[in-house]
Amino acid sequence: MPDVIPENSVGLITPKVQHFDTPLTLRSGRVLEQYDLIYETYGELNADRSNAVLICHALSGDHHAAGYHSMDDKKPGWWDTCIGPGKPIDTNKFFVVSLNNLGGCSGSTGPVSINPETGKAYGPDFPIMAVRDWVNSQARLADVLGIDVWAAVVGGSLGGMQVLRWSIQFPERLKHAVVIASAPKLSAQNIAFNEVARQAIAKDPDFHDGWYQEKGTLPKAGLMQARMLGHLTYLSDDAMRQKFGRELREGKLNFSFAPEFQVESYLHYQGEKFSTRFDANTYMLMTKALDYFDPARDHDNDLRKCLSQAKCRFLVVSFTTDWRFAPARSEEIVNALIHADKDVSYACIESDNGHDAFLLPIPRYLDIFHAYMEGVAARSFGGKS
Repeated sequence: MPDVIPENSVGLITPKVQHFDTPLTLRSGRVLEQYDLIYETYGELNADRSNAVLICHALSGDHHAAGYHSMDDKKPGWWDTCIGPGKPIDTNKFFVVSLNNLGGCSGSTGPVSINPETGKAYGPDFPIMAVRDWVNSQARLADVLGIDVWAAVVGGSLGGMQVLRWSIQFPERLKHAVVIASAPKLSAQNIAFNEVARQAIAKDPDFHDGWYQEKGTLPKAGLMQARMLGHLTYLSDDAMRQKFGRELREGKLNFSFAPEFQVESYLHYQGEKFSTRFDANTYMLMTKALDYFDPARDHDNDLRKCLSQAKCRFLVVSFTTDWRFAPARSEEIVNALIHADKDVSYACIESDNGHDAFLLPIPRYLDIFHAYMEGVAARSFGGKS
């Protein structure tokens, strides 16, 4: 954390928790009788409540999208690149809401929360979520905040899937949908990656079928392996070659099975860090929500018919070296929107950074994002907060 908070930062932020007593019926048929959602807000809601923007997070994201929780923070929220004064989502103009989804492990009700029926942590008994369940809960939070219509709903990766679901589930409640590095459904390869990651966790002897909290253990090795695999898929070959090449940690071969290459050391570091902050049951259910997402399935597998329900404008963004959510998948969305006669802008950004590019300060990406959000402000509330 710098000694002085940057001028383009939203500054020090305190999360808020909203409790809901109204039962939420899930796609699975199960019911959450009560639940909490933790969220942060940045900027000020204008008088007619027309400048609100919802941020939907990806698999391992949470509510802390921008700013700092304390002066001791080593780095800001996960999307600080794009949220703040003068940034693409300009908090001098927009009132931004970012929440941790149900099933998360950062303060919203999830597997680590206490099940009121048992007095113990939900663990693996917490219901598997679908993207539509998250959107329903987000709509309830919007109701509490008095936001009838979002100026924009924005998200990358799994967050982009939530944006798509918003456009077809609550078409009257958003004016703009910004879908970044996402897809209309997962490919078989992506589902396979998720299953390998889940199996790495499930086969860890400390997993105990998801009851590791009760057993006082942590499936750290499995979660590390899952994260290492996932991290590989978020980077491109070019990015890994430029960052690591075949560099050795000690400049020589040791003829051992310990990490010797820089890339091995990096993956171990990322896995170790992730395993200490993220819940394994949450990882399991988040990846399942990714697998299940396929809104066109309810419309004869016709994406055009599915998206014809939308009434908002769209910005769709992809990145050239993103092979996890390749540009072709974004173009499926774009083509379906065009055939459904919807207003859509599309940009494919040149980048060596793979899927992680949507989190990075790539100039052309930020310029396009900024220009589109300026248009959102102009069309939604005249560009003034």
